[in-house]
Amino acid sequence: MFEDLSDQIRKDEKAASSPKERVLIWTAVVLSTLLAFAAVYYGLQNIS
Repeated sequence: MFEDLSDQIRKDEKAASSPKERVLIWTAVVLSTLLAFAAVYYGLQNIS
């Protein structure tokens, strides 16, 4: 049952977004993460 559901979810996800959309989303996630860590780093630098 769960194997069929997992397969169906994978098929649906692949059909829902193109490879270009996935690359753009991952790029946005990485840039947002780097920006957040940079903000924390500079914030801690300014405190001490």
